[in-house]
Amino acid sequence: MLEISNPGRRAAGKGPAPKFLAAARTLRTRSGACRTSWFATAYPRLESWLAGRSEYSAALAPFFYGRWDDTARAHAEADEDQTNEEAADRYFAEARFDPAATRAALGELAAPVLVLAGEADGGPRPELARRAAAAFAHAEFAAQPGAGHYPWLDDPEWFVRRVAAFLTGPRAALPSAE
Repeated sequence: MLEISNPGRRAAGKGPAPKFLAAARTLRTRSGACRTSWFATAYPRLESWLAGRSEYSAALAPFFYGRWDDTARAHAEADEDQTNEEAADRYFAEARFDPAATRAALGELAAPVLVLAGEADGGPRPELARRAAAAFAHAEFAAQPGAGHYPWLDDPEWFVRRVAAFLTGPRAALPSAE
């Protein structure tokens, strides 16, 4: 069994789509986030970043969480220490993946897969995560209500219940490897 939260799509030849990040931004404005203390500073920076006029900055972090609380702030502050940009650049370098072969291999995977996305995540939006789930032969899809890119932080109890239900629940008989 395999659980995938907020799947990246680069290995399958699909990159992040600004229109989906913009859709997540719209969800934030409708959700009341625009009335929070961080929004007035972060929103113009997000617009600039989405338009390609500026680099990513820590001021954008709240847009990646379903709620911007002490737990989210601590997680965001630890990001720089936990991220190796040089390794990421090499891992995602051109010609590192064969997208057609990756998609074919995903379709042949016999293990059950749960693809879980945050309802308010911009990368991937739930509709893209649902498409990622469709690449697997035996996949379930779940969108966590109110969650951003880090659903295990936004509502840990919901996340644990959903993943545990997947890991312990009944599974359809899978084809045997012959």
